[in-house]
Amino acid sequence: MTDRTRARWVFLPLLIFGGLYAFSSLNMPAWGEYRGPYGDAIAHLAVYERHATDVVNAINYDYRAFDTLGEEFILFTAVLGVTMLLRREEGTPVKPVGKVVDAPRLSAAVRLTTFPAVLLTVIFGMYIGLHGQLTPGGGFQAGVILATAPLLIYLSENTKALRRITSHPVSEVIEAIGAGGYAVIGLAPLVMGAPLLTNVLPLGVTGDVFSSGTIALISVSVGVEVTCSFLVVTCAYLEEIITGQAPEA
Repeated sequence: MTDRTRARWVFLPLLIFGGLYAFSSLNMPAWGEYRGPYGDAIAHLAVYERHATDVVNAINYDYRAFDTLGEEFILFTAVLGVTMLLRREEGTPVKPVGKVVDAPRLSAAVRLTTFPAVLLTVIFGMYIGLHGQLTPGGGFQAGVILATAPLLIYLSENTKALRRITSHPVSEVIEAIGAGGYAVIGLAPLVMGAPLLTNVLPLGVTGDVFSSGTIALISVSVGVEVTCSFLVVTCAYLEEIITGQAPEA
């Protein structure tokens, strides 16, 4: 198949999708109008029912926690797919080393400012993850923030420095623990005779860090999984483009 033919086959579905997207926008509510009675009800009940002052997290990790569980495993599956594509197959000749030159360390001034930047990033990420039930944030946001800390080390130093502070196999194990932790929290209520993902823990005092029951625990599990997901993909990609071979899957 030629490039021109391939482009035509891509353009046709995009054209159909664009038409359907434009047609669907005709049924959108007017600017400023909200047609969601369910959302209004949750906004008024979440703080009272779940003791979580961040209604978004109450929805994500409680009212529709089953959907969020699926979303988390979508990320887990995507990372698994990337590592499988980059994996080293037995008997396959290793690509030449040095596809991309590993940049040398940056200046001492940059490396000196990297440490406080990494420290602030880790503190901020942990705050966002542990206070998701109280303020805007949560596990997904915290995971992205925490995953940037090792990248700051890599940008100011090099791949060797990144290897010293990260471990591809350990990141894979912790990623699985984070994803599995969400599932275990969801299955635990079944042992007590309650439905899946029922918030069975004490809700605590509204506004307290240890409030909202399982919402806070699920947020932490998601944060762990998201952080390690980005680390696994980043380490595999850097190993592949710099050394010519990805870590063992």
